[in-house]
Amino acid sequence: MKVALTVNDFLRRAEQVYPDRIGVIDEPDQPAPGWGSVTYREMARRARALAAGLDAAGIAQGERVAMVSHNSARLLTAFYGVSGSGRILVPINFRLVAEEIQYIVDHSGARILMIDPELAGSLSTVRCERIMIIGDETDAELARFDTEPRGWNPDEDTTATINYTSGTTARPKGVQLTHRNLWINATTFGWHMGVTDRDVYLHTLPQFHCNGWGMTYAVTGMGAQHIILRKIDGAEILARVARHGVTLLCAAPAVLNAVLDAAQAWDGPIPGRGTVRLVAAGAPPPTRTIERIGSELGWEFNQIYGLTETSPLLTINRGRAEYDGLPPAERAQLLSRAGGPAIGIDMAISATGEVLARGNVVMQGYWEQPTETAGAVYDDVASGSETALEWFHTGDGGSIDDADHFLTIADRKKDVIITGGENVSSIEVEDAVFSHPEVEEVAVIGVPDEKWGELVMALVVTSTGSTLTEAELIAYTKTKLASYKCPKRIEFRDSLARTATGKLQKFKLREPYWEGRTRAVN
Repeated sequence: MKVALTVNDFLRRAEQVYPDRIGVIDEPDQPAPGWGSVTYREMARRARALAAGLDAAGIAQGERVAMVSHNSARLLTAFYGVSGSGRILVPINFRLVAEEIQYIVDHSGARILMIDPELAGSLSTVRCERIMIIGDETDAELARFDTEPRGWNPDEDTTATINYTSGTTARPKGVQLTHRNLWINATTFGWHMGVTDRDVYLHTLPQFHCNGWGMTYAVTGMGAQHIILRKIDGAEILARVARHGVTLLCAAPAVLNAVLDAAQAWDGPIPGRGTVRLVAAGAPPPTRTIERIGSELGWEFNQIYGLTETSPLLTINRGRAEYDGLPPAERAQLLSRAGGPAIGIDMAISATGEVLARGNVVMQGYWEQPTETAGAVYDDVASGSETALEWFHTGDGGSIDDADHFLTIADRKKDVIITGGENVSSIEVEDAVFSHPEVEEVAVIGVPDEKWGELVMALVVTSTGSTLTEAELIAYTKTKLASYKCPKRIEFRDSLARTATGKLQKFKLREPYWEGRTRAVN
């Protein structure tokens, strides 16, 4: 017997097994009326009401529904009400500016765009067939409790979400993740992290970010509790851990630093000591940060590696029994590696040193971009192998330890910068900087930064007689790009060194900033 694996499986189980348990505690401080505390029975009822509302709105199965929102119970429920009814959810990064969101809406072909009330003003120029402000408006128009939604014949190979990610092109690519991709990612991630119905999960990770890495599904399926956190604040994270008994959270390295900073001023014992499991990803945090998580917070540090294109879990590094008696510094060093392959994942290194991956979590493809898809998933010969197999090419350089098959990321072969856990395309930033009339040449690189992992830096050559300043150029780029993508530093140069063919060699431009480091990622 073969039964289709779909995201419905997670909420269906929660409703059946834990119907009267409080499944979600919504963010209390938000511009839209929050839902407060919601049982899994009620969450499932609201997901069906959303599906029925999309029926009434004429949104057919397979069509796209976009949502740009901070973390909320409504967005969490949309992962089921939209995807679970056969439509495709397009969760959009709320940090993007209007021009970027317009591109995603147009490229995905979304027929409905739901916008967080806080963003309504800044996104007033965005156009879509139907735009609704999240809250009373979406509740009134899309929550149909008076009728059951149309049936959907589940197909695990259909696209469930399209998640836009910055890569090596000037425009983000829409990653098509199927129900099968999401199901297998969520179950393996939940298994590796030991998620149970006793867990309390704090949403420190943006839900739009690869669907909260899949914990949106895994936590639901096990009947654990979701605590919605709308905005990141170190002290507030500690307060929520104390108030709700949080046991699990996922975060980028910048969030870890915010919590560590807040802990310095925390009055009383640090909450969660000995009970909180923290999962980090986005960029390998410094060994000292890993050590401080254990010594200052008393939280268990775990690290994963993956990409939006892989749903995202590829590897996991969780403290092993063999590490228990090690000195803290040595233990932290071992935990700084990306980790061993997750269940069902095959990892390898190509002949050119690129990290390769195979598994059921690899995307269906890039939405409406077959050429880019073919450039990411293709046959290759892994180092030490004689047989060519189909692999996903991560764009990262690394090595695999023969002793335990643990992966270490050493460099990025693609022109991608990871700052605060978010991917930034250097080419996209270059396009924005170059559009300024006084800029003649530009190269954008990532440089190490203690707080954000990497900072976006622009090396700029201006036109003769220009008086353009660093502050003016940064302000200009903020009219074109989300703030996190904009250069934080600008160096003006008389020229940029090029090859004989006129090509910029970014690895040479980066070298002075990474000198003395064993890895060219931070």
